[in-house]
Amino acid sequence: MRTCGVEIAGSEVLLCLLTKEDDVFDIRDVRQTRFTLNNVGQETDQMRKFQFDFAKLMADYQVDSVAIRQRAPKGKFAGSATGFKMEAAIQLIEGLDVRLLSSTEVKEQLKRNPLPIDFEDTGLKKYQENAFVSAYVYIMKKTYRPDE
Repeated sequence: MRTCGVEIAGSEVLLCLLTKEDDVFDIRDVRQTRFTLNNVGQETDQMRKFQFDFAKLMADYQVDSVAIRQRAPKGKFAGSATGFKMEAAIQLIEGLDVRLLSSTEVKEQLKRNPLPIDFEDTGLKKYQENAFVSAYVYIMKKTYRPDE
């Protein structure tokens, strides 16, 4: 199982590619760990380019699923309009299994299946932590509840 964890923060998409084979996790190097969308100029063209580039990255690395940490639509920690557009662009990529994970789901899954390694020991950049956790949580959820 090859899963790309995604965190959308402002106008950035942060990525971490995690695989699990025979109960062994492997963090894969990818050529691009973040996408940034600027709010300047032709937004439609930028969104299409983002969607194309993201889909190409997922195809090149043979990603089975994408796990996105869900963001609040309103309130103090609400996601930006650009972030929601990028989320929708990812969800609309044909042939890609995209799942949104609520904060509650993430907490419950981590309680049941704590991370087997301290994040500092993964070799990932600090900005990839939430993406890593999202990928891990989704893989554990698929492992122990494959029908969801």
